[in-house]
Amino acid sequence: MAMDQNNDNVAVEQLVKDIKRSFRPMMNGVVAQSMREKGAKGPLNWGIRLVDLRLMAKQYQPSRSLALALWKENVRECKLLATMLMPPQEMLPEFVDVWVEQTDSQELAEASAFHLYQHLDYAPLLAYQWMASDKPLVQYMGLLVITRLLRQSLIPDERGIHELIDQAQTALQSEHLFLKKAALQALTSLTDACPEINLGIPKIT
Repeated sequence: MAMDQNNDNVAVEQLVKDIKRSFRPMMNGVVAQSMREKGAKGPLNWGIRLVDLRLMAKQYQPSRSLALALWKENVRECKLLATMLMPPQEMLPEFVDVWVEQTDSQELAEASAFHLYQHLDYAPLLAYQWMASDKPLVQYMGLLVITRLLRQSLIPDERGIHELIDQAQTALQSEHLFLKKAALQALTSLTDACPEINLGIPKIT
């Protein structure tokens, strides 16, 4: 059993190396430079477009071990691919806690919410926990996830609706424009799903 596990680890390590090697021909210096000029910091950035990473992800079988290994790499593209290759049913809460803590960009927050977190069985619980966070990017992911759930016609109960409204209205007062827009999207999705709710939603400029 130990030998098989070692072989699996070696295979994953080699796969990660192969994936990282494949980034070089796809490097987009213009995009990478643009992101740096806009203040993007953090891991190594090859500037590969998200649409190209999605195509790349289709070449690989979703795998928890591969996704976890990719996430550990200090490379933008590896972390984005990890969100696409992690099987939702294998994303344990302890993994979520680590990934959320290490999410340090709006792009990664969006990719995580869209590709992974909205598909978790316990997504509603996470969304409400995150919306109440004092960390803007965590709040952002909570609002993104609840919006995706509402668009799937997963309607909260009355208490959940009131809590969503309260958290979204608080986010509308944020100094972060991305958080305001996410709050507005969540409230809009709520009124689309529940037309009887009239919130008088303001426009964000």
